[in-house]
Amino acid sequence: MSLASGSSTRRRTPEELKAPEGLTAAEDLTTTEDLTTSEGLATTEELTTPEELSAPATGTSSASTEESAAVLPAALSRTRLPRPPALPRILRAALTGATKSAAIVALLLVWELAPRFGLVDRTFLPPFSEVAQAWWELVANGQLADNARASLVRSFSGFGIAVAVSVPLGLLIGWYRPVADLLNPLLQVFLNTAALALLPVFVLLLGIGETSKISIVVYACAWPILFNTISAVRTVDPTLLRLAKSMDLSAPRLFQKVILPASVPTIFTGIRLAGAVSIVVLVAAEMIGAKAGLGYLINASQYNFAIPQMYAGIVTISVIGVAFNQLLVAVEKRLSSWHVPATS
Repeated sequence: MSLASGSSTRRRTPEELKAPEGLTAAEDLTTTEDLTTSEGLATTEELTTPEELSAPATGTSSASTEESAAVLPAALSRTRLPRPPALPRILRAALTGATKSAAIVALLLVWELAPRFGLVDRTFLPPFSEVAQAWWELVANGQLADNARASLVRSFSGFGIAVAVSVPLGLLIGWYRPVADLLNPLLQVFLNTAALALLPVFVLLLGIGETSKISIVVYACAWPILFNTISAVRTVDPTLLRLAKSMDLSAPRLFQKVILPASVPTIFTGIRLAGAVSIVVLVAAEMIGAKAGLGYLINASQYNFAIPQMYAGIVTISVIGVAFNQLLVAVEKRLSSWHVPATS
């Protein structure tokens, strides 16, 4: 019989094997003190003092802390994305800009070469270099700045009034069906009446001053904004409306949180169209009765046969239109940054 915890096994002799079972069992028995002593020795050998337990643990913890402190900056430095070099980024931006401006550069090159090679009459279409020189002369003598300022004030005033009136009216008509049914026939009549056709009416009723020019711009800009706003409200995702109604949103909160954000892209489509219309209609109005403005400059240059100055005024209008459109695009991106464009 073997005893645990350090007790030794004794081999029996043949005589002991022949002895009675009771005697053998008695000899094999071990007292409680022996068991306690043996187990105590084994336990004492395996136990460790509290000081010995705490010392290695403290050392291990401090070593782990030091290792973590040393590894953490290295790990953070590895997670930082490397910044691309400046030269490839500059080259990529230059390539993108060259691609976008290639068509314009080609147009200006054709404009410059066609009159010089006699493909068109140089009297009526001078080379672009002569137009650029005339444009610089107008800038130097202040005529271009004065006329452009007059046109911009009229155009932006009419455009701003049209936006302030048409967007709320379009939201109202688009949301309330009875209002749309009441006003739709009248709106269709005005939509299909050209603004320039009504220009004499505006001049007769309001005179040849600033009021008639701003009013014709308001009239021309109102319809693209109005109808795009109506379409934007009516094409809001019905799922969004159902979700908003299930949350018991009030009508003002519904407009603020659901309808207006969802309508911004379509509304700005109409606003951008109105921005282009405002400049075109204003130039036409300034050609009829005005003493300042880009339309007046173009018309006066034609009468005086200053053809390079006339083209300089036309180029200025084009540049202003492109810049205004880019400004509206930037505002649209700012207001609809939440919108995820559809991928093809």
